[in-house]
Amino acid sequence: MTATTFDVVVVGAGIVGAAFSAALKGSGLELALVEPHPPAVPTQDWDVRIYAISPGSARFLDELGVWQGLDAARIAPVYGMEISGDSGAQLVFDAYAAGLPQLAWIMEGNRIQHGLWAALQQQSNLTLFAGARCAELGWSASGARLALADGTVLHSKLIVAADGGHSWVRQQADVAVTRREYGQLGVVANFECSRPHAHIARQWFRADGVLAWLPLPGRRFSMVWSTDAAHAQTLLALPGAELAERVAQAGGHALGALGAPAVPAAFPLALSRVDTLVKPGLALLGDAAHGVHPLAGQGVNLGLRDARELAQVLRARGAASCGELPLLRRYERARKEDILTMQGVTDGLHTLFGSTHPGLTRLRNSGLDLTNRLGLVKNLLIRHALA
Repeated sequence: MTATTFDVVVVGAGIVGAAFSAALKGSGLELALVEPHPPAVPTQDWDVRIYAISPGSARFLDELGVWQGLDAARIAPVYGMEISGDSGAQLVFDAYAAGLPQLAWIMEGNRIQHGLWAALQQQSNLTLFAGARCAELGWSASGARLALADGTVLHSKLIVAADGGHSWVRQQADVAVTRREYGQLGVVANFECSRPHAHIARQWFRADGVLAWLPLPGRRFSMVWSTDAAHAQTLLALPGAELAERVAQAGGHALGALGAPAVPAAFPLALSRVDTLVKPGLALLGDAAHGVHPLAGQGVNLGLRDARELAQVLRARGAASCGELPLLRRYERARKEDILTMQGVTDGLHTLFGSTHPGLTRLRNSGLDLTNRLGLVKNLLIRHALA
C-alpha cells in the first residue's frame, strides 16, 4: 500500500474538474486528480456532446492556457439566437445589436476535455491518477483519506467532488440531494444542412419538447431535442434519412434539406439540488453540485463558474487550511445565487412550456413577444448569459 499526502484531491477530470485543477497551477498547493476514464485523443468525427461556451467561460479557458490550443476550425461563433414559441411568438438576440462580437461559441466536449487534459500533464504541482478507481473515502479531524482500488491511499485537507450528477464522492459524504426526473431525454445528433446557418442558434418550444439547433463550422449544426422518453425512443429508432427529415420538418426546413447524421445519442434530463455545496474537507463542483434542464445551454458554464470561484477562494486563503469550513463557505455563498437563478429559470421555462393549459399558452407566447420588444430586458438577459 502506497500513501501520499496532498493539499487538494480532485475526483473527476471532466471539463469542470480539469478546469478547476488547471486553475490552481502555480498556487503553491499540491494537487492530485483521480480520473478512471482519461479522455482519448479526438478523431476527425464530430462529437455528439456539444457545448455552448459563454464568453466568460472562454476567458477562463484562455486564462488557463487551453483556449489557444483548441482547433479554431472546429469552433463556431454564435452571432444571433432565434427562439420561437409554440404559437408564433419569437424572441431574437443579436450580438451586433448588443454591441458584442459574439454571444457564445459552439464546441465539441471531447476537444475541450482533451485540451484541458493535455495542459494538466504539464502541470508541475499536479499528480494525475489516470485510470484509477476510488474504493473508500472518509474524513477525520486530520483531513480526508481516499483509498484507490489498487491500494494507493491519498490523504488531503480537501476533497473536491467533480465526478458528475451521480457523484460517488457526494454519496460517501452523505450530502443529501433532491433529484427530480423530467421524464425526458435529450436526443443529440449532428447534421449537414443545405442552407448556410449564418451562425444563428435556433430554438423551438414545441408540443413535443424543446428543439435546439446549434451552429457548427461550415454547413453543419448540432441538434438537441429535449422530449419525452417515448418520443425520444422513436427518434433514436429512425433510419438516418428519416431522422434527418423529421428534424428538418420540426424546424420548418429553416436550413433546407438535412443530411443523414451519424448515430444519434440520448441522455436523461433531471433537476438536482444539494442541501450544501461544502462540508469540512469537502467541496462540490459542476454536476455533482447541481443539475439543470439543458434548454438554456448553460450547464457547463455554471460548472466552470464553480471551478473559477473555488480556485479563487483557495488562492486567497491566506493562512487558512484548504479544508476549513469557514473558508469553503465563501465559495458556497459566492455561488448560491447564480445556481438558484439558473435552476429556477430553466425549471420554470420547462414547466411553463410543458403545460397545455390555454391560459399559460397565451402567457408564455405573449411573454416572448414582450421581451423581444424590450431592448433593456433583452440586453440584461444577454449580459447574464455572457458570464
